[in-house]
Amino acid sequence: MKPNDQKLISAAPAVRKALLGWFIKHQRPMPWRQKISAYRTVVSELMCQQTQIATATPYFERWVARWPDFKSLATATEADVMKLWAGLGYYSRARNLHRLAKEVASLQEIPRTAEAWQNFPGVGPYTAAAIASIAFNQPVAVVDGNVIRVLSRLTGHRGLLKNGVSGARFFTPLANRLIAGQSPGNFNQAMMELGATVCRKAAPDCVKCPLSKWCVAKAQRTTRQIPKFEMKKRTTQQVQRALIMNGGKILLHRQDAKARRLAGVAEIPDLLHLNIKTKAAPVLVRRRTIGQVTYEENLFSINLSKTTQKFLLRSAQWEWVAVDQLDEAALSGPHRRWLAEWLSLSDRPKRGRRT
Repeated sequence: MKPNDQKLISAAPAVRKALLGWFIKHQRPMPWRQKISAYRTVVSELMCQQTQIATATPYFERWVARWPDFKSLATATEADVMKLWAGLGYYSRARNLHRLAKEVASLQEIPRTAEAWQNFPGVGPYTAAAIASIAFNQPVAVVDGNVIRVLSRLTGHRGLLKNGVSGARFFTPLANRLIAGQSPGNFNQAMMELGATVCRKAAPDCVKCPLSKWCVAKAQRTTRQIPKFEMKKRTTQQVQRALIMNGGKILLHRQDAKARRLAGVAEIPDLLHLNIKTKAAPVLVRRRTIGQVTYEENLFSINLSKTTQKFLLRSAQWEWVAVDQLDEAALSGPHRRWLAEWLSLSDRPKRGRRT
């Protein structure tokens, strides 16, 4: 163990006291903190994976109002689960949560340890530690991107980290040494809260940090350079989609139930799937980034021939959804927004080309 790590461990009691005192005063109000349970912790952790808390919060509130526990969620249909999740993204999380609820509901007793929780779908080391510590007061550390940043700066770690996974693996032993004591759930939440609101990536606010007296990076004035991650190659892909309306209904493409990423989710059709080519200019061009890939989405207003319409009706992958029922469709958030923008265009019927 490095000298700076050992110094931090030696100061662990004082570090915990300062951090927990700060957390009690400055924690952000979140619905899953108001009433703690294994179910609410599981739902919040899966929803907040790769999603900002502000985005996940209203979904969480609607979700627990509809399904307040594992048993009620276990009886839900997959279609209802996907509809309520629609717009939150990374839809495998919804299917994993649904499967997890069925498995937990069948047990006589809810598991309490991080090791046991890792046996459930969609639950990795980070999520398992969060559930065990927050819901069951188990002294196991949660190490996410925020915690990696806090510990990197506290110890002045200048080594190059490959990614978040390797960073979590590197800092977990240290985090576990620091967490020993009372309120491990609050300690974990406080570390994540500190990284999210004070020890920020681009603008750390060292003046407000309760741990600044132990921070090596602050003392060495290297806070903004730590942590260091390997640069990832970014790519751009172009996607062409068809905006199609007929008789007040919009054509959507339903992903197969066994699809790896978007199983059961409805999307605006890809021109390639429809075997359509067009020379028209797109009515909308939107960009979004998923991971290291930026997608340039070109959306074209298309009028289908009657023959093509009849062909599509024979396939389960295609469905016509009435405009006033789009809110009920399991559409992803970006696709829902693009359809709303398209429908608001006054010249939409004039721009379509018959194909």
